[in-house]
Order: sequence, then structure tokens, then C-alpha cells
Amino acid sequence: MEILEYGFMQRALLASLMVGLVAPAVGVFLVQRRLSLLGDGLGHVALTGVAVGVLTATAPVGTALVAAVLGAVLIELVRARGRTSGDVALAVLFYGGIAGGVVLLSLAPRGQATNLDAYLFGAITTTSTADVTVFLVITLIVLGVVALLGRRLYAVSDDEEYARAVGLPVLALNMVLATLVACTVVLSMRVVGLLLISALMIVPSAVAQLVARSFRTTVYLACAIGVVVSVAGTTASYYAGTPSGGTIVLLAIALFLLVTAALAVRDTSARRRHRRRADVHAAHPHEHGQGCGHVPVPHGDHVDYDHDGHLHAPHRTGAGLHYDEHGAHAVATPPIEEASRP
Repeated sequence: MEILEYGFMQRALLASLMVGLVAPAVGVFLVQRRLSLLGDGLGHVALTGVAVGVLTATAPVGTALVAAVLGAVLIELVRARGRTSGDVALAVLFYGGIAGGVVLLSLAPRGQATNLDAYLFGAITTTSTADVTVFLVITLIVLGVVALLGRRLYAVSDDEEYARAVGLPVLALNMVLATLVACTVVLSMRVVGLLLISALMIVPSAVAQLVARSFRTTVYLACAIGVVVSVAGTTASYYAGTPSGGTIVLLAIALFLLVTAALAVRDTSARRRHRRRADVHAAHPHEHGQGCGHVPVPHGDHVDYDHDGHLHAPHRTGAGLHYDEHGAHAVATPPIEEASRP
């Protein structure tokens, strides 16, 4: 493939694959906790870290990671120990991160903040070999922690009071989850951008929840969806000349809308079938069978029963017992008992 002939696209595809795998693996816990905007809040805190990196001429990835982790720990402490509710604390974090980034960037010499858009909206083609190495380390750490503490993180995300009652360290686990989110934000900022990372964490998880029947299946399916939309979006952005972050997120949203529409059609069809079966039961409450008092009539591989000139055949399915009505017929066939006599 032409796209694989270029080193920068090879690095871009590797980065998108890692981000697509990690972001939903962490985001599924946020969806379970109904904290879908936590990624956005930490993304804005990471913006302050990027500004510190630009101002001090150091690696923005490292400073962004430190800022995001500190912000994650702070918001969990405020939420657990303070009197401020979780959404208010998140809002303070959200706007404080933006304000800090803007003020610090205004102090940087002219020309040093020119690549800020790469962090805000993503510029995956600028990913360096060093970035890929850092991303790989973050990916292994995040996936390792999720694999090790996944059940406990789920317990805390599903019901904090129950988790606390059974003796789980709720505050510590919440801090671990918030730290994982911070690492994911930094991992993803070059791929989808700090302003769009929350979408990649949440949308694949939301799609998986619509289809999967268990939390474990939801995690696996969300990661698979994340990888597909990330790699496909990166590839599409190369050929279409569009920003990688926006393309990836739009693909994820399109998939969400498609699955939602398909499930709506399926549910509507199921309700109609249920109503038709209910109408048959309402119209023919009598259960047909041997000795029911109606004339049995052989019909292929089963037996119908003549009920007021209509032939009915009982069939038992997953929805229960129902009767197929074949319409009005003259009963020309003798009953089974008589037809079997010599």
C-alpha cells in the first residue's frame, strides 16, 4: 500500500492503533460512572502542561502528562473530601486548565506556540519516533493496570456504596482510574487532539454498550471499535487531506448513529411481531390439541384443527404458543382416526 511507504504514516498508524485500543478501554469505565466529560476536563488541564513545555522549551508530552495526572488526583480529592459536587469540581478543572494554558502561552516568545493546533486538534503526521516510544510505554502501563484491576474498577464505577461496603479502597481506585484517563489523554493528544479525545473514549464505549450483553464483552467490543475507527480515520484523512482527529471522531459518531438506527428498526419490528401474536391469542383463546373437541385435519408434517371453518395449527416458539390460521376451508379430509382405518 502506498500509505505504508512513508515513515511518518507508519508512525501515525501505529499511534492511532495504540490510541484506538487504550481510549475505549478506559472510557468504558467513565461511561459506567456517568463521568463522560472527565476526559475533556483533563484534556484542558493537559493544555496547561503543553503550555509549560512550550514556555520552558521542554518536551510537551512529559509536562502534559504531569499536569494531567496532578489534575486527575486533585479532582478526585475534591470530589471525595470536599463539599463541592463532582460536576462543579469538573467545571473548575475544565476552565482552570484553559485559563492556565492561555496565560502561560501568552508569556512564551513569539513563534514557540505556533504548533499548538497540533495538540488541540491533533496532527498525527507529526508523530516522531520518540513519541511512538512514549506512547507504547503508556499503552502497556494503561492496559496492564486495566487487566489487573478491571474487576475492582468496574465495581467502583458501577456502585461506589456497594464497593465501599465490601471493603474496596474506593478513593484509591478512583484515583487510579483518573490517572489512567490522564495518561490516555496525553497518549491521544497527537492523534485526535486535546479537544476531541473525550469523544474517542466515550463513543466506541457507547456503541459497545448498545450491542454487548456483559461488561467484559463491552470492553472487548469497545476496544475493537476504537481500533477500527482510529486506523480507518487516519487512513481516510491521508487520502482526503482532512485532520485526523476530526475524521476519526466523525467515523465513530457515524457508527454510533448507524447502530442506533439499526437497533431502533429491529425493536420496532419485534414489537409489531409481538402485537400480531397477541392479536392471534386474543382472537383465538382456545388451545387446540388432541381431544380439544375440534376436527383434526392432516396438513403436511403437522395437524390442523377445524375451528368454525378455519384451520389452526398450534406451534410453540420462544415467544410461547401461537396458532397459524390458514383461512376458511371446507373440511374434505376425514378425521385422523377415521382416515387410518382400513
